Amino acid sequence: SPPQAVSVNELQEITDGICKLTIAHEIVLNSDFKLQAASFSPKSLENRVKETLHKAFWDSLEEQLSANPSDYTQAIQLLQEIKETLLSLLLPQHNQLRSQIEEVLDMELIRQEAEHGALDIRGLATYILGTMARLCAPIRDEEVRGLQSLADPAQLLREIFRVLGLMKTDMLNFTIQSLRTHLRDHTVQYEQKKFQELLDKLPNSLDHTREWLCKAAAEASTCPSQPPPHPAVGGSPAARSPGAAGGGTTRPSLSSVLHRGYMNLLCWEPGQKEYPETLLMDQARLQEVQAQVKRLTVMAAVLLVTSGVCGSTLWGSPGFVARLKGVTKVLLEGQSCTRCEEALEDISDQVLQEVSRTLSQLGYPAFAAAKRASLKGQIKSIAEKGNAVRHIIEQRIHSFLSLFISPDGQNSQKDFPKGLDAIQEELLEVGHRFGSMIQHNKQ
Repeated sequence: SPPQAVSVNELQEITDGICKLTIAHEIVLNSDFKLQAASFSPKSLENRVKETLHKAFWDSLEEQLSANPSDYTQAIQLLQEIKETLLSLLLPQHNQLRSQIEEVLDMELIRQEAEHGALDIRGLATYILGTMARLCAPIRDEEVRGLQSLADPAQLLREIFRVLGLMKTDMLNFTIQSLRTHLRDHTVQYEQKKFQELLDKLPNSLDHTREWLCKAAAEASTCPSQPPPHPAVGGSPAARSPGAAGGGTTRPSLSSVLHRGYMNLLCWEPGQKEYPETLLMDQARLQEVQAQVKRLTVMAAVLLVTSGVCGSTLWGSPGFVARLKGVTKVLLEGQSCTRCEEALEDISDQVLQEVSRTLSQLGYPAFAAAKRASLKGQIKSIAEKGNAVRHIIEQRIHSFLSLFISPDGQNSQKDFPKGLDAIQEELLEVGHRFGSMIQHNKQ
């Protein structure tokens, strides 16, 4: 169907729906997820506008309170907001405190006192600070105590308002943490419902997802038992559409198409194809898994090459493998694939130093120049796309990770790939992270 025009109100509804969907998704999949106050770059237009408006408001409040007689118009508005914020921080069992706040911050009474010039801002602020001290998280105790020394009423109200904003964020994050287990049980149904609502409003919004699945279907049809080609984006023209292949193709199951599509994400080439719309909320996480898999592939290849050259005696020396892993990991951290060659140059130097040091400690003669050159050359060659060692390890890692997203593959994790024992702990951690994301998205 042709694209339909979307009104401003509909666009706002869609934006709100995506925002809610994203937050629910993040709460479940990101154990470190926390709400934070919006922040802008100091030099940005948004920040300049915000600072200008805030300064105008607080300067106006100061002028009103310092006038003779004082004008409490804005102060009453602030006290109303402070009261509402305090009430929002209460738990269901805080019935007595709720009644007390309603009584002390009785807005009708406060307005009457202001009209007669009898409003005691300092007295109300003292009560508010005491209530804040009872309700705040321990991390805010010092900030609340620091407010008690402020004498200027306008500055005091301003700081009360600021700290209350932090307390409100603390309470929201505490609520999220408390409800995470409950949300995990219900978020699949919630996400399905929200997704369908968005799809009804934007029926033509899944072009990249369709392309991603069609490619996976073509691959699953032509070579159902083979691992995904590398790189995932590209391939021959025959592999780009389900109907392009010749004879011998089989109709793949939906689960096999999804499985192939999800595995292709580990080989995604940035900048060549748009990410599937259905996975945009997890794109950063999946790309981090992809980067970690590439680092583990290089690390395992370095260790395997070094093991072959050094022999079992040196390889079995206590702490030798751990030291090589540590050096390789540090030099690979933060390196992009395009700088892999540069990293491997440094890694080869460090490996040779560690080998020489360990040989000396064990009382063995140092490697001959030819052997050192051979080890250095083999490590550097890992950066080449056609490197056989790297290719084999990559296949084994991908095959192992595929078990984590296969319905019947979880029990096969005991069959750890040969030659990858040195990275077993790291690979299992990546597998569980990758598996949890994909299983949630499958549902």
